[in-house]
Amino acid sequence: MLKRLAKCIREFKLPTILTLIFIVGEAIIETSIPFITANLVNQIKAGAGMDEIIKNGIILAVMACVSLACGGIAGLTCAKASAGFAKNLRHDIFARIQTYSFENIDKFSSASLVTRLTTDVTNVQMSFMMLIRTAIRSPLMLLFSVIMAYIMGGALSTAFVVVIPVLGFGLYMVGRKAMPAFRRVFKKYDQLNESIEENVRGIRVVKGFSREEYEKDKFGSAAENIRKDFTRAERIVALNTPLMNLCMYFNTVFVLFIGAKLVIQNGGTTIDIGQISAMLTYGMQILMSLMMLSMIYVMLTMSTESAKRICEVLEEAPALQNPENPVMTVADGSIDFENVSFKYSSKAKKFALADINLHIRSGQTVGIIGGTGSSKSSLVQLIPRLYDVTKGAVRVGGKDVREYDLDILRGAVAMVLQKNLLFSGTINENLRWGNADATDEEIRHACRLAQADEFINSFPDGYETKIEQGGTNVSGGQKQRLCIVRALLKKPKILILDDSTSAVDTKTDALIRRGLKTYIPETTKIIIAQRVASVEDADLIIVMDNGRIADAGTHAELLEKSEIYKEVFTQQTKGGENDGENA
Repeated sequence: MLKRLAKCIREFKLPTILTLIFIVGEAIIETSIPFITANLVNQIKAGAGMDEIIKNGIILAVMACVSLACGGIAGLTCAKASAGFAKNLRHDIFARIQTYSFENIDKFSSASLVTRLTTDVTNVQMSFMMLIRTAIRSPLMLLFSVIMAYIMGGALSTAFVVVIPVLGFGLYMVGRKAMPAFRRVFKKYDQLNESIEENVRGIRVVKGFSREEYEKDKFGSAAENIRKDFTRAERIVALNTPLMNLCMYFNTVFVLFIGAKLVIQNGGTTIDIGQISAMLTYGMQILMSLMMLSMIYVMLTMSTESAKRICEVLEEAPALQNPENPVMTVADGSIDFENVSFKYSSKAKKFALADINLHIRSGQTVGIIGGTGSSKSSLVQLIPRLYDVTKGAVRVGGKDVREYDLDILRGAVAMVLQKNLLFSGTINENLRWGNADATDEEIRHACRLAQADEFINSFPDGYETKIEQGGTNVSGGQKQRLCIVRALLKKPKILILDDSTSAVDTKTDALIRRGLKTYIPETTKIIIAQRVASVEDADLIIVMDNGRIADAGTHAELLEKSEIYKEVFTQQTKGGENDGENA
């Protein structure tokens, strides 16, 4: 885990190393100052002149300035190194997520990934900062202070034989007790973020059903669980301060009592006032070093769980990989399913698709219809290799999709999903996702074909209208049409519309389909729909039922031989079809 995280330091190795060097310098000087101060006190007591006092004073002032400079520089380099490390870590996590297939993404919730990119990275960043600064400084200060204390104090140093083990053991127990609580907290952070994300995305539903109080209670419960665990952990960690004070006061009383007694009894021959003052300073440095080590231990305990969660993302191998010598050209838009069966997980007992055999010629328009849960979307997701088949093969342009370079294959396939997504930015910027090099005329032509030009021009800023996050300032039908334009600009060999005209009326739906025929006649078009009217003029209509192809044929053929298709058609034509919202 440490090796994996260390790779994220990269170009920030120099400031990391400089931090370590300056911290060592600061620790050496900090532990040397009490030694010189003690000698100065003894010299003053022995009647030293002003020249000697000024000389030692200058030395102490210079050492203090150098120590301050070392600490200041170390702080700057440490900040640069830790911030850079966090930047690289976030970049690597985000870049890894971009390589994931749907199968990988299914393993992590979106809320969990957000937590790992934010809270977990911040915890690891703080630990990295402490490791290269405090975690180096504190052990060095502890070591140097103990050595100098024995040099200066002799018998008085026995106080540390008692204080250090007691404080060390106490701090270890505090950290050990706090660890389980901190581990629980990060798992509950995911639940809290899921509650926030779900509420924000579904705020219209929440308000439509007047469920604000329920959502507040649900969020409050998740927040309360985190508060309880944090309170429990912080209550344990708070024991550091009284334990520290107990050891500090014991050390002070011991040094003053025994030291004063030795000075009086021996007349300063074995130990003098300067040594006593140095012992008090070294004692404070030792105890503070142990205190800082305990805080490092607690921080590392917190960040260890965060580091594990980050490494889970970084080490998750993409389920879909490019072959060694990938095919770099998609010949045409022909599609063949050969004895295809598919399930989303190897542990799943039931196949989502079973025994699929289907042959689509390049340029054909194919409609797919079926009830909810009939695996219509699962079928088309195999074409751009968003998932790999479990059995059989899917061929595009005569080649198995597993033989293609993933970018080349997906570049030849455009999908307009049922749940359309627009990104923050202008309408123009969103449309250029399909083709960054598209001209303004090409964009407007595609918008006219998708029946989007009229409503875009109705906005005061037209094509420069800002789209809010998630496209919340446009209607469902407008969002669908903009996503269709985005796909058209890609000029793909295969266009898949996954129930992507459900929010427009039948007239607009018909105009869009007519535009598709004229704009991309050679493109294979697959239209998933709930309305028969959306697919009845297709060259081939596939009826899906329970993960299998129940029937296939033209509209007229299916009316004669398919009971499922005939039932749907009858219900929609005689029972009255809901034309959807006028958007």
